[in-house]
Amino acid sequence: MFKFWGSQEEQVRPPQDVITQSWYPPSVSSSRPGTPGSTSSRPQSPSHVSPAEAAGIISALKDKSVDELRKLLSDKDAYNQFLLSLDQIKIQNNLREELREETLQLASENMEKEPRIMELRNQCRIIRTTELAAAEEKLNELDRKKKEILNLCSPASLIRRLQERMKETEEESDNLHRQLLDREIDLGSFTHKYKKLRMDYHRRALIQLAATTT
Repeated sequence: MFKFWGSQEEQVRPPQDVITQSWYPPSVSSSRPGTPGSTSSRPQSPSHVSPAEAAGIISALKDKSVDELRKLLSDKDAYNQFLLSLDQIKIQNNLREELREETLQLASENMEKEPRIMELRNQCRIIRTTELAAAEEKLNELDRKKKEILNLCSPASLIRRLQERMKETEEESDNLHRQLLDREIDLGSFTHKYKKLRMDYHRRALIQLAATTT
């Protein structure tokens, strides 16, 4: 290890103990003050200090005397003051302060947008209760009409309507024949109208036959 003052080996051992331990000495987390040569009975957590950070800590400790190192081990205030003087801690504190300022700025901007957000919510509520309701009603009406048209254009509906027209044509033919027997219509008119009715009837019958056999 480093020999900071070139003195006896016993005088160099205290800084060796400080360097090999974690940033937080046992005396800081324990109520009983520790001595430079003593070890804590509590298991020490592994250090996560990078080599560059460790070199910076060693550089800050190497010029301190044995008494100053002992004070760091036993005095919480002295230890905290030394800790806050390290560049790594200063950088972390500066970053934390910057993040805090940015968070406060974002929170302030969000608070300024709150009235606009409330206004948009009110507009959405109005649209949902008025325009959206009317649009849904119109959509339901169009959907109902679409179903009616599809029902009218379905094969079963078309065949049923075709059968109804065939029945009507058959009734008209019977009425026309009765009129001829009662001499209510002359033979020429009867022949012309009856021929047209029977052609319509047979045409519809052929269409019905084709629809039911396909």
